[in-house]
Amino acid sequence: MINPKLLSLLPDLAAFILVVNEGSFTAAAKQLGVTPSALSKLITRLEHALSVKLFERTTRKLIITQAGQRVYEQSVVMVNAAQQAIESSNSDHSEPAGSLTVAAPEAFLNSVLQPFVVPFLNQYPEIQLKLRAADGDIDIFKQGIDVAFRLTDKPDESLVLKELGKTNLVLCASPEYLESNTIPSHPTDLIQHDCIYLAETDRDHIWDFLKDDEFHTVAVKGRYAVNHSQMRLNGVKSGLGIGIFHDFVIQDALEEGSVVQVLSDWNIKSNYHGAIAMQFAQTKYMPARLRVFIDYAMEHLSDKLATDE
Repeated sequence: MINPKLLSLLPDLAAFILVVNEGSFTAAAKQLGVTPSALSKLITRLEHALSVKLFERTTRKLIITQAGQRVYEQSVVMVNAAQQAIESSNSDHSEPAGSLTVAAPEAFLNSVLQPFVVPFLNQYPEIQLKLRAADGDIDIFKQGIDVAFRLTDKPDESLVLKELGKTNLVLCASPEYLESNTIPSHPTDLIQHDCIYLAETDRDHIWDFLKDDEFHTVAVKGRYAVNHSQMRLNGVKSGLGIGIFHDFVIQDALEEGSVVQVLSDWNIKSNYHGAIAMQFAQTKYMPARLRVFIDYAMEHLSDKLATDE
């Protein structure tokens, strides 16, 4: 039997989810069309009803408490189930429609998903597609993401996995750069070269190489670093140094001869290589817009990304 108290709390719990997702009362209130003070009072009322403190409020930050995190996780499940129930009732007799949020690493988004977008939206004119470049960890529930693409050997085991192929990392330089510099024959030779790396983390200039049982870690250096794959590729083509790229990023440049692979007999190890994984939450009632996106991606991307083992 449904507790009448639960019914009265459902709108407040939905508002609480929005505050957590937006990270502030101001941003959430704007979406709800209310004032921040009214929303703050609503959350206070919810805290009293649940007998828990949901947030630690300071002048600069809104920090969710441990109890608040537990309430949030259960509330998301409940609200998502309600949303799925609504959508399932419409899915059999309506055109796929609504908003779909997809996250992927920047390089994958630019090189693989970008050509995919226009044909997909033309085929499904009632779907609104939101793409997010996300190179770090992705929490699809907390970030409101429907589908996440990952380049990894360790996909999230709590999510459904559709593997689209494999990706490897390729070390390359321009022919002009190699004409003016000694061609590396061993990973340690890179110490003497200009290398172009991401510069996102303190370890991005540390490159790991593996061949059979031989493993080498090399701290590279260079005059140019940028966390954008196309800009790094332009730098390599311009002769600024040697760079590492995913195979789907560099394939065209290799075929046209504007770059040349070096140390091809070595495997480059990274957190961002392995399976090309498309992941989404397990659900009994999948919205039509999500189902058609997954099917479209499997049909149009699998052949393009598949590589021999």
